[in-house]
Amino acid sequence: MPTGVGTGVGSMPGTDPRAAAAVVNGELDLAHLVELPGRGAGSDLIGRMAAILVDLPMDTATWGYRLAQRESQLTRRARDFLKEDLDVVEELWETAGFVGTGRPFKVQVAGPFTTSASVELPNGHRVLKDPGAVRDIVASTAEGLREHVGEIKRRLGAQVVVQIDEPMIGRVIDGTVKPLTRFDPIRAVPAVEAARALTELIEHVDAPVVLHDCNRPRWDLLEHLRGVAYSIDVTAPTDADLDGIGMLIDRGDILVAGRIPSTAPKRPVNADTVATDLAAITDRIGLSRKVLSENVIVTPTCGLAGASESWAKKALAVTAEAGQLLGTDPTAL
Repeated sequence: MPTGVGTGVGSMPGTDPRAAAAVVNGELDLAHLVELPGRGAGSDLIGRMAAILVDLPMDTATWGYRLAQRESQLTRRARDFLKEDLDVVEELWETAGFVGTGRPFKVQVAGPFTTSASVELPNGHRVLKDPGAVRDIVASTAEGLREHVGEIKRRLGAQVVVQIDEPMIGRVIDGTVKPLTRFDPIRAVPAVEAARALTELIEHVDAPVVLHDCNRPRWDLLEHLRGVAYSIDVTAPTDADLDGIGMLIDRGDILVAGRIPSTAPKRPVNADTVATDLAAITDRIGLSRKVLSENVIVTPTCGLAGASESWAKKALAVTAEAGQLLGTDPTAL
């Protein structure tokens, strides 16, 4: 896992994959496969899973997505979007001379619990309602992600980093995912059980993994999930967050620190301030500043799909520069 660098979370504004990929690959040392939710069904976080899941076809439903009996137009659409995005990156890398160099490249997929909490079964219930169906989602995600990583390695000759997006994991653990009706509550999934399933997935993929969650950090999950980087918003860390970050770094894992606003702020943001603020966090915890170059990656606070195209480019430029400052001489901040 490269450290002392900046990267994006995943989503970008607009509908032009070539323009978005040019920004991402031009600004970042740890570039990533862009997500463009503005293209519609099959291009957002959950819709892309129609192209990733193995033997679990998906289709659109009244309020989102649903598991289907056979391949659907949604599946074909999602695969077309994914192929187009990969073709664009491969072309950019060939032009830049990056192919075969082992340069790092990040891909993002929805985690199995967020997928299970967001997608319906054919009977209208959330997948999360059925423990057996959840296990199928875990296995299907693991195999589909393994194939996805393999294709990117073949195309780019890159060192692939995998980001698993789990924005719903807190609600899954707390048992607050909205059921079909109030008479059919969805059980809470204990943090240790969720960690066990995620560990199985990660071991199957066999690549460096980032777990991303834009919501409140779940340190109860991370206590049981070792060997992964944790991507969270650190603009206003609580005492519990500081303890959690200390735990994460003490055991040798990586903090992916969301610090640059995901939409244009009222006040200017610069890399020096971002890097200094991150140094202040390590100082508060009592960690050596060398961890900033060895155990930290910088990102925006969340995806940039809601930003203007000009701010998305600026945010990634600041992210990259802040990462370079951490990687160069964090003691001087």
